[in-house]
Amino acid sequence: MPISNERVSAHPFLRALYRDDYYPDHVVDRGRAILLALCERIEAERPADLDALYALTRAATGEFNDLEAAFEEAGSEIETVAREEIAENFWFVADAYGFAEADVEELIATREW
Repeated sequence: MPISNERVSAHPFLRALYRDDYYPDHVVDRGRAILLALCERIEAERPADLDALYALTRAATGEFNDLEAAFEEAGSEIETVAREEIAENFWFVADAYGFAEADVEELIATREW
């Protein structure tokens, strides 16, 4: 399903990670795919409130938890810069879909990174 939200379609997800050679592009690509899949789910399911949104973002956060191993295998990790970039992108998604009041810590509450 193509994303219909123009802000999301034009957004350079995980830009800071792509700009830093410490983060391998092929792993960052997987993170970007997680965020785009989250957007597709939001558009398909249209969460009615923050609790419904948090359920979707926490599931996507779990996918980032699983991605940590791929970063490590590639000689990288989800450390401070990556954590902040990922969290900012989750908040961007929430804001782009009308949830500007979302708490970024709640969006990624299930994170292990």
